[in-house]
Amino acid sequence: MSTTVQKAFTYRARARDGRLVKGSLAVASESLALARLASMGLIPVQVAEKGGGTGLNMDISFGGGRVTLKALAIATRQLATITQAGVPLLRALTVTAEQTENTKLRRLFSEVAREVEQGKSFSAALGERKEFPLLLVSMVRAGEAGGFLDTSLASIADSYEKEAKLRSTIKSAMTYPMAVLGIAVIAVIAMLLFIVPIFKNMFASLGSQLPLPTQVLVLVSNQMGWLLPSVAVVVLGTSFWWRANKEKDRVRRIAHPIMLKIPVFGPLMGKIAIARFARNLSNMTAAGVPLLRALGIVGQSSGNWVLEQVAARLAESVRVGASLAGPLAQEKIFPAMVVQMISVGEESGSIDAMLARVADFYEAEIDATAEALTSLIEPMLITVLGVVIGGMVVALYMPIFSLSSALQHAK
Repeated sequence: MSTTVQKAFTYRARARDGRLVKGSLAVASESLALARLASMGLIPVQVAEKGGGTGLNMDISFGGGRVTLKALAIATRQLATITQAGVPLLRALTVTAEQTENTKLRRLFSEVAREVEQGKSFSAALGERKEFPLLLVSMVRAGEAGGFLDTSLASIADSYEKEAKLRSTIKSAMTYPMAVLGIAVIAVIAMLLFIVPIFKNMFASLGSQLPLPTQVLVLVSNQMGWLLPSVAVVVLGTSFWWRANKEKDRVRRIAHPIMLKIPVFGPLMGKIAIARFARNLSNMTAAGVPLLRALGIVGQSSGNWVLEQVAARLAESVRVGASLAGPLAQEKIFPAMVVQMISVGEESGSIDAMLARVADFYEAEIDATAEALTSLIEPMLITVLGVVIGGMVVALYMPIFSLSSALQHAK
């Protein structure tokens, strides 16, 4: 008859009210220690065999780089998967830090893991670093308080993955049209710099009055020496200014409403904003975050000033006891279908599920719109390219046609 050897394990875990609990267990294996903690209603932060060492054995990589949405989506998915398997949070953070390819994110997770080992809560450690979105911090805090951290991490991972896919779809849709536009610009510049001067010398030898289109073309070609550098400076300067100021409130207040009114692209931006709003609000309400706080966070995470103001007005309305769907009907950015679905969700007590359906619908709409946009822009750009290049060629040959016609009349 074999006897099971008992081992001593020390642990640190979070109670359902967020308190950090420390203690020791005498069990046969680490998996049994994890099961014992789960039965006690505790979320394991660290479990280690006595004498086995509890330090963070990892290389912390310092360096530049930025935290991309794709890297954050991969890291949160990995962290969610590991924690759902019952691995203690500290070890899950350590593994995630070691396997994250993004240099800055690896450093941040290493710092968070170090602070969690020292007794700080996961959400507090995340919240002290501006690189982590408020949405992530709030979802983690809700998961810690409710005892479902793994579910919260899985939910936020879903959200980031859908957002990354959405951005990839838009980027793919715009790649070919932008390439065609770039080729058109290069072709026009090349003609103005190299082709038109050749014809200009030939026109000078004719000694006759040039047609107006040809005169304009020659004039522009003559000014390319200062015009091209000036345009390049303006474009680059505008680009740098936009990157530096696009997040400022005074810029967003003016730019975002205009963006939503741009033909073709405006409706697409509106759908993106609604999908993001619905997805994030669904995740937060499902995680148990109070609606008022969720609206504030979702507004800030929407990436659109118009929707941020809408969220603020909705929060104020809910604060005084009104429903969510009523004030939503007054906002032009939300179609009637969205309002009706949210109204049904409120009445049935399943607003998070209805918001998820709204997000699913609009994400599918965005995919279809992006595909249709690509099909529409391609022939339009090719037509514009043909008109511009063809018009320049016709303008160059108009004097020759005029001279040929004059010679025929002379005969």
